[in-house]
Amino acid sequence: MARMMGSWLSGPSAALPKDQTEAQAYRGELLGLPADGPGSLATTGRRIGALVIDWFMSAGVVMLFMQQAPWDSYVSTYTLGLWFVVGLVCVTLFSFTPGQYAMGLQVARVDGPVPVGFVRALARQALIVFIAPAVITDVDGRGMHDRATGTALVRTR
Repeated sequence: MARMMGSWLSGPSAALPKDQTEAQAYRGELLGLPADGPGSLATTGRRIGALVIDWFMSAGVVMLFMQQAPWDSYVSTYTLGLWFVVGLVCVTLFSFTPGQYAMGLQVARVDGPVPVGFVRALARQALIVFIAPAVITDVDGRGMHDRATGTALVRTR
C-alpha cells in the first residue's frame, strides 16, 4: 500500500521518465524547448490570461446576439458552445485562439513543426471543456489535454 501511495505523493519527481533520476533544469527541457523566449513553454499566468480573454470574448458575442444579461438562462451554455467552436476552428487553422494571440502564445505539436490539425484540435478542446485535464499538469507544466494530444502551448514572443 505504501508503494502505491508513494507514487502520487512523491511529487513532481514521480512523473519523470523511468530512465531519468534527476529533475530537468527548466520546464520544457525534456521536450527540447528553450528555457525562455519564443518557443518556450507558456507560463500558467499567460495560459489563464488567454483563457479569460477567449471566454469573455465568447460571452460578449453571445450576449450581443441574444440581447440578454449574463445571468439569463442559456447564456453560459451558448458561451461554452461558442468558445468551443472558436477554439476548434482557430487552433485548426491558425494554431492559436484570439486570446492566445493576444497573450503571445501558440499551440504547437511536440513531435515536429507541423500544424496541429483538426483531430488534435478537436480532442484538445473536448478535454479542456471538462476543466480537470487543463488543471492537472505534468513535470513540464503542460496540461493533461496537451499531453494527451501531443501538443504544447508555447510562447511566440
